Amino acid sequence: MVEPVRRGVKGHPRSGPSIGDVARLAGVSAQTVSRVSTGADPVRPETKERVLDAMRQLGYSPNHAARALRRGNFRSIGLIAHQVIRTGESKTIEAVIEAARREGYSVSLVDVETPSSSDVSDAVQQLNHQAIDGLIIIRAETATPTALALPPTLPVAVSDSRFVGHHPAIGADQVGGSTAAVRHLLELGHTTVHHLAGPDDSGPAELRATAWRQALRDAGCEVPAIVRGAWSADSGYELGKALAQRKDLTAVFAANDEMACGLIHALHEAGREVPHDVSVVGFDDIDLAAHFWPPLTTVRQQFQQIGHDLVDLILRQLRERTQFTDFHGTVPAPLIIRQSTTPPHQRP
Repeated sequence: MVEPVRRGVKGHPRSGPSIGDVARLAGVSAQTVSRVSTGADPVRPETKERVLDAMRQLGYSPNHAARALRRGNFRSIGLIAHQVIRTGESKTIEAVIEAARREGYSVSLVDVETPSSSDVSDAVQQLNHQAIDGLIIIRAETATPTALALPPTLPVAVSDSRFVGHHPAIGADQVGGSTAAVRHLLELGHTTVHHLAGPDDSGPAELRATAWRQALRDAGCEVPAIVRGAWSADSGYELGKALAQRKDLTAVFAANDEMACGLIHALHEAGREVPHDVSVVGFDDIDLAAHFWPPLTTVRQQFQQIGHDLVDLILRQLRERTQFTDFHGTVPAPLIIRQSTTPPHQRP
């Protein structure tokens, strides 16, 4: 028996089930099927499940491209990141996806191999082929604002302060948080603060190092030689073994919590107790920071707020049909004081 060929408008063959087929099987209107497909309007749970079950039975897939042409958008946001396994990137990505989903948008993620302008630009072209309404770039690092090949009308939001004046940006108050960390240690009575910095090709690492240096100068303190790590606990541990031999070392500001953890490990092996012998401050306030021993004093990056603000910035550009080129939103980065800092040579 030959199955009859379904015909669409003016007798043309139709390649698959239609929205009407789904509506008939589910016993609802075509409008209800459309509402379930787009997620734009609420549908009673039992009705939604009936429609979804009909879609599965018929193998129906909503035509997102056609809907985008009708509505003028694809309900999709592109997201470019580098080294997504790092704490800051992964938490920001998670927050972006959560905020986008709440607004009815999907997220297309591309993890670039290097944060160079060419790799980021290639990623933009890859996402453009997937049809996106806006683009979020999480710390392009070595890419420069003028070298990125971004479509001129595409709404963009970047979590990198170097892009201010070129693309709207959202970021943590790196300078304020780092300054607060150094001042806290100086106010405890430490005569200077050593810095375990991030890589020199990282924008956030440079901001934190610059703020550390300036805070010491403002206080009239000696500025020790900077020590650079690679963001990992392993690098903090290896560099910490050398730092632990310095008799003048009483306070360290580490550029992230992972390196702070490795440093504390090295200090412990060298017989130097934290915080009695050396006070340590980290940056990020990762979930484990409160469970280190001793619990880590650190600067809290509010990754969830940053991710939500990035999505909001894209949606504002879409609604207002304009780009906020000079916009720079700063999310506070408060100092969280725990037990890893104390006045020098005094037990807590």
